[in-house]
Amino acid sequence: MNACIVAVGSELLTPFRIDTNSLLITERLNAIGVDVRLKAVVGDDVDELVQVLTQCLRVADLVVCTGGLGPTEDDITREGVARVLDRPLDLQDAIVESIRSRFAKRGMTMPDINKRQAMVPRGATVLENVNGTAPGLWLEHGQARVVLLPGPPREMTPMLETVIRERLAPMTAGVALFRRVLRITGRAESDIDSRAQPVYGQWTSRPIPITTTILAVLGQIELHLTAVAPNRAAADEALEAAVAELQGVLGSSVYSTDGRQLEVVVGDLLRGAGWTVAAAESCTGGLLTSRLTDVPGSSDYVVASVVCYSNRTKVEWLNVPEELIAEHGAVSEPVARAMADGVRARAGTNVGMGVTGIAGPGGGSAEKPVGTVVVAVVTDSDARVKTFQFFGSREQVKYQSAQAAMNMLRLMMTAHV
Repeated sequence: MNACIVAVGSELLTPFRIDTNSLLITERLNAIGVDVRLKAVVGDDVDELVQVLTQCLRVADLVVCTGGLGPTEDDITREGVARVLDRPLDLQDAIVESIRSRFAKRGMTMPDINKRQAMVPRGATVLENVNGTAPGLWLEHGQARVVLLPGPPREMTPMLETVIRERLAPMTAGVALFRRVLRITGRAESDIDSRAQPVYGQWTSRPIPITTTILAVLGQIELHLTAVAPNRAAADEALEAAVAELQGVLGSSVYSTDGRQLEVVVGDLLRGAGWTVAAAESCTGGLLTSRLTDVPGSSDYVVASVVCYSNRTKVEWLNVPEELIAEHGAVSEPVARAMADGVRARAGTNVGMGVTGIAGPGGGSAEKPVGTVVVAVVTDSDARVKTFQFFGSREQVKYQSAQAAMNMLRLMMTAHV
């Protein structure tokens, strides 16, 4: 079963409100095997809503609408659905009395405007709203189903759970969607896809079909694998085999197959080896250590951090030789190595990390443009130094620098293990 989700409300098209309902609806639909193919946010314009709903009904077996069921003129969901399905709106006295009773219990008189909430497209099934005045609606249109849910989450959520349990779950033959995320760093999206596509391109025809989505985010690539299976055990077996195939062609660039972030993976490696780490940061300004210490329990392995932004602090705090900076510049492989050595010696740790670079937007040159970053990682038995060229804003360069430093440490520790 394929689904579209439509959130109705002009406030959701401003910076002040976010459509969070569709996230929960997607999660609950996926859990019963319904694949969400489209999400849309529509303002309080009935003609635009009609256009969107018409398109949704061309491609989906299920359309779920949230919002726009209130009593005011800008609550246009009922009218839009009625127009698309070509059904008249009928006033249901039972709903009016239910709303009037709700007001009366609070010592209030129901305004006439609330009668709008009792207008129901002919043939619809009314869904009780125990937490508000706006009833939900269930409609069948040929082979498609249309569900109207209120916008406020405290009203929408329990109604959604009832619809899932009583109406939708019995239609999906017990299947569900199960997902696995592979996180990859150190390679370009095009390189990853050229290697992975010949592998995952075969999966849709398997007894348990698996679809794959590739997603490029800052500092990493994600491969999202989705399996349609009758139960968790069958899905896990299929997904484990798929993950193994991808790891075979992508190798050590895959840093996580279970959803863990890079800082968690690195922390687990450090804890498992009984190693400690100290960082000397220049262009990242403490971001590397901040990410390492975002992980609960990181005090087991993070010992110290020095933000040595100026050349003077590099010399005085880390014992970086002045002549090294004079000869090679602060952004250079010899200086990054000296920073890592210096912080490691000062903190007495197994690992020292040094990061120096030009985050921008100024400060670059033809020889060392903005985005030039040097990372060094030194351990008891190994030392690696590499110059990177990152692109993007100052914040993006800093993030990619911290990502590269952690990944270098991960690769060194993986080789050590």
